[in-house]
Amino acid sequence: MSRNQPINIQTFINVHPFGRFQWLVFFMCFVIVLLDGFDTAAIGFIAPSLLTEWHLTKPDLAPVLSAALFGLACGALGAGPLSDRLGRRSLLLGAVVIFGASCLGSAFAQSLQQLTVLRFVTGIGLGAAMPNAVTLMGEFCPDRRRATIVNLMFCGFPLGAALGGFLAAWMIPHFGWRSVLAFGGVMPLLLAVLLTVKMPESVRFMVANAQPYQRIQKALARISRAALGSEHFTLTESAPSSGKSGLNVVLSKTYIVGSLMMWLAYFMGLVIFYASINWMPVLLKDAGLPAKSATLVSALFPLGGVGAVLAGVLMDRFNANRIIAVCYALTAVSVYAIGQAAGNMGALIAVIFLAGVLMNTAQSSLPALAASFYPTAGRGTGVAWMLGVGRFGGIAGSFLVAELARRQFTFADIFATVAVAGVIACVGLLIKQFAAPNMNVDSIGAQSIHH
Repeated sequence: MSRNQPINIQTFINVHPFGRFQWLVFFMCFVIVLLDGFDTAAIGFIAPSLLTEWHLTKPDLAPVLSAALFGLACGALGAGPLSDRLGRRSLLLGAVVIFGASCLGSAFAQSLQQLTVLRFVTGIGLGAAMPNAVTLMGEFCPDRRRATIVNLMFCGFPLGAALGGFLAAWMIPHFGWRSVLAFGGVMPLLLAVLLTVKMPESVRFMVANAQPYQRIQKALARISRAALGSEHFTLTESAPSSGKSGLNVVLSKTYIVGSLMMWLAYFMGLVIFYASINWMPVLLKDAGLPAKSATLVSALFPLGGVGAVLAGVLMDRFNANRIIAVCYALTAVSVYAIGQAAGNMGALIAVIFLAGVLMNTAQSSLPALAASFYPTAGRGTGVAWMLGVGRFGGIAGSFLVAELARRQFTFADIFATVAVAGVIACVGLLIKQFAAPNMNVDSIGAQSIHH
């Protein structure tokens, strides 16, 4: 190849096999998401121990349970624009160190106030790490496999949450509740060492920001040595006017409707997720199930994340907006059905697991949709703001069920109300499809960087 012949970054990634280097990037991002799931869920598993050791009442736990959710929202909203300015790698590394160090610090907390503050800081790190992992992975994927690979990576989150439950059940009786937080802190710090040595910067980010061609060449050569034959690299996509910040791209006329509809869908999805995961054991117990059965049946809900891989394959082949919209519509039907199945244990188990599969599939597919919707200059912000705004849906979902229970709503009425969120998410994605039916950033215009 002539040194003057330019290489189109995405075409180069598309034509070469998804090789060992990209699988290494996938592995590192998967472990980040896995640890995110573990650390987010950890507080729920140690809550009963906190009640006993610190002589607390259930309402006393509300601040510490929600602190990480507020931190997650703040971390995501702040980290997106920073990653579009400073790069994916440095932001990801910083975020992993922050959530590792603060989770480890939590293991030594001496009061509920200290633990609440440290959980908030842990949340900021987690909130910054997740969208950056999605963005970086998406930028190393060939177009035809992006949704499949990003969704597969996202399976780490429910897996990490489930792993947290199994580990906590074994560790707390042997080593006490602090050991769970210590484990959740040490693992990210060990991962940070691997990231420092092995994690590359996104090649798309480097081209979009006119970084030295030697750095781009070196990163691309890890995919294929054919990259060593060129000093010119181009990026085919809509090119925002130079100097435009990530948030300006996300809120620009071209992307605003899609942005708002994805925020709405992710928000409503987390209303369902947190309303269910935080309250289902209590509601099932109130509906007449023994406490142990209520806990085990509720645990089926977050385990449904494996369906996301199939959805990713479908999204890569068909219209992604419609695939996810259908998942949300079916989620609404199955969540409504939970309320109708209270008296029948067999039906209840089946419908809770089905609702979990559909809900987690739809929710895990949205980051892949956002990663393919935005251009490089706004991708970090676009993915992060959708995740950040959505986290407030998690907070809203927890408070919604508390308010419905206070107003004496029945078991069936509570789930019927929560199901409405699935209908709203479905409608939002259909509006996005209607407003921008042919949006695909890799087919609009061309941005060329020459060195």
